Amino acid sequence: MTKSTTMHEFSPGLAGVPAAKSSISFVNGQTGLLEYRGVRIEELAEHSSFLETTYLLLYDQLPVQTELDRFVADVTQHRRIKYRITDLIKSLPEHGHPMDALQAAVAALGMFYPARNVLDRQVQDWSTIRLIAKVPTIVAAYYRLRRGDEPIQPRDDLDHTSNFLYMLTEKVPDALIAKVLDTCLILHAEHTMNASTFSGLVTASTLADPYTVVSSAVGTLKGPLHGGASQESVEMLEEIGSIENVRPYIKQRLAAKQKLMGFGHRIYKVKDPRAIVLQQLTQKVLVHYRPSSLLKVAEEVEHVGEELLANKGIHANVDFYSGVLYKTMGLDEDFFPTIFAMARVSGWLAHWLEQIKDNKLFRPDQIYEGQHDRAYVPIDRRLGGL
Repeated sequence: MTKSTTMHEFSPGLAGVPAAKSSISFVNGQTGLLEYRGVRIEELAEHSSFLETTYLLLYDQLPVQTELDRFVADVTQHRRIKYRITDLIKSLPEHGHPMDALQAAVAALGMFYPARNVLDRQVQDWSTIRLIAKVPTIVAAYYRLRRGDEPIQPRDDLDHTSNFLYMLTEKVPDALIAKVLDTCLILHAEHTMNASTFSGLVTASTLADPYTVVSSAVGTLKGPLHGGASQESVEMLEEIGSIENVRPYIKQRLAAKQKLMGFGHRIYKVKDPRAIVLQQLTQKVLVHYRPSSLLKVAEEVEHVGEELLANKGIHANVDFYSGVLYKTMGLDEDFFPTIFAMARVSGWLAHWLEQIKDNKLFRPDQIYEGQHDRAYVPIDRRLGGL
């Protein structure tokens, strides 16, 4: 029996296939250009703050002072989490991955702040504020609880990033460290149609609430080919151990057809512009604090990696130096992806708001390669088995 089949052009991973129209961010992978709402990332990294950049992403304009003050005040007011959310985090295994804890807690937020009517402007605004405000508190709570320490309540007199670092250590951070981490959040806030954004958009297209949207994006970000790459990059550098081991290690890894973690990008064919800024930030931190053998190993890995891979368009990406920087700041390696999530929640929510303005359910097609017209065989007549 002949089956009628619609033929499609197959693109593995949907590479190069536009899935949406957006005015949120733009990337030119050939020149290393990244813009948020038309503003270059280098300008935002130098002059802006994370919450100001978040406002730009959400509302398509840089705020005037009164708008920014109101936005910052709203975020500050909503930093605290319900004690039952804390109880949920306490019940999670201390050896679990922080991204799993974050995903569970974000999903649970939606039960405390129902947001079913996603087309309502107030639901949109307050859901956005709550998620941006509470994600850092959740991350910090799990960071402390798995050590046997009690969570620390947010301080309203501290800015967004200083407050997060305070909730980790109960110490007001050095201004330079807080500024550097704030810049990291800007660099990680948005990056067009990446895997986690696409995952969130698919969920958003079902008109699921924003907590579910962000939870699904967090799950996608966890993977080692996405947000988990910063953790794996540092683990690789620690495995290398010294500058002398760099070249033989890389050659052996490439000969075994293994990825060099922190290198390569689906879009960029030159060095990731965010990696350039992160490298500069890491050097700035180390000048003021302590020398790092890890940075020296990282720079040698980049040197050898460029020598061996640049002709293939493979260069250092944002994950390569972010891991080194977070390690230098004393953060646990498995928490690196949660820092990414704290930043990217702004981009996810910007795309969520854009999606539901003119929503259409994501329902891609597939190319079927299985059999047709197979007969059902009763179980007592079946041969073979596993």
